[in-house]
Amino acid sequence: MILRLVFLPALLAWASALAAPRLDEIHLPEGFRITLYAGDVPGARSLALGSRGTLFIGSHGGQVYAVPPGGGKARVIARGLAAPHGVAFRDGALYVAEIGRILRYDGIEARLDDPPRPTVIVDDLPTERHHGLKTIRFGPDGLLYVGIGAPCNVCEPDSDHGVIARLDVSLPQPKREVYARGVRNSVGFDWDPRTGDLWFTDNGRDLMGDDVPADELDHAPRPGMNFGFPYCHQGNAPDPQFGRMHACSEFTPPARRLGPHVASLGMRFYTGAKFPEKYRGAIFIAEHGSWNRSRKIGYRVAVVSDLQNETPTYETFAQGWLQGEDAWGRPVDVIVAPDGALLVSDDRAGAVYRIDYAGR
Repeated sequence: MILRLVFLPALLAWASALAAPRLDEIHLPEGFRITLYAGDVPGARSLALGSRGTLFIGSHGGQVYAVPPGGGKARVIARGLAAPHGVAFRDGALYVAEIGRILRYDGIEARLDDPPRPTVIVDDLPTERHHGLKTIRFGPDGLLYVGIGAPCNVCEPDSDHGVIARLDVSLPQPKREVYARGVRNSVGFDWDPRTGDLWFTDNGRDLMGDDVPADELDHAPRPGMNFGFPYCHQGNAPDPQFGRMHACSEFTPPARRLGPHVASLGMRFYTGAKFPEKYRGAIFIAEHGSWNRSRKIGYRVAVVSDLQNETPTYETFAQGWLQGEDAWGRPVDVIVAPDGALLVSDDRAGAVYRIDYAGR
């Protein structure tokens, strides 16, 4: 109960601070438009789509939400949980990741008004609050992947932390196996629909200055790769404390350096057919925004394209949540809707947006 209560003040603060999103301040490429898909979703975080088009939304508070196809009023389908940030959907069931465990709600889309009692899938996830939110997604191998961050700004984590793990939820007692190591805190990952390769975002450490290290977009086509934390950051920046223990050359460098301290979180490959050709197969990334930089950066949606190049293209797609040094919104996750639009969650404004292409 203590673990759950510590998040109550944050949830109440969000609820009291919710205001109408200022969508007229969002700038998009020509031909795109943004609308409100769902409001009044305090602490809206990770997104998952059901087979019937229901949008499920995890939160930093204790609630999980569901929004009907096409958008509208969000309803609470679970409450009293320990920061249920992570959500994933498979075979009619919704999987929800709390700080220390993963739950499954069977047949959820047929029971939104009367949600079933959840089945506990695993209850032995690390419970540290620092980087404790768990992102979950199903991979093309049918396994459930979970990001488990390092419980610190920078430290030598034990074997259970600083990883992306996976487990077979079809087993009565799923066991975790580590897929990637040296990952400080990944809050977003997805698989290239053309190759099946895993790509993920990773947040760089704090307190090394405004411009170092960069956040990372990493590419892990096979298990067993190590991406350097805590010894090396952004592929070429040894850590001041731990860098003497291992050289950067021992680890896999990022596929693309992102902005420094932009807090790159949720990411998805664009698999729709509605956006212009340049965006098809690109990666959209929600950048939550910096908190300890002298001038704020992030608070936007970025896009990385030309992934086959040695240095993929990285550019801003949607911005305006940050006005000067004041941020009225903070993007957290993105997902491609069945109609090809891009949905974006915002935990500061408590909303989900729909970005659509209306141009030629």
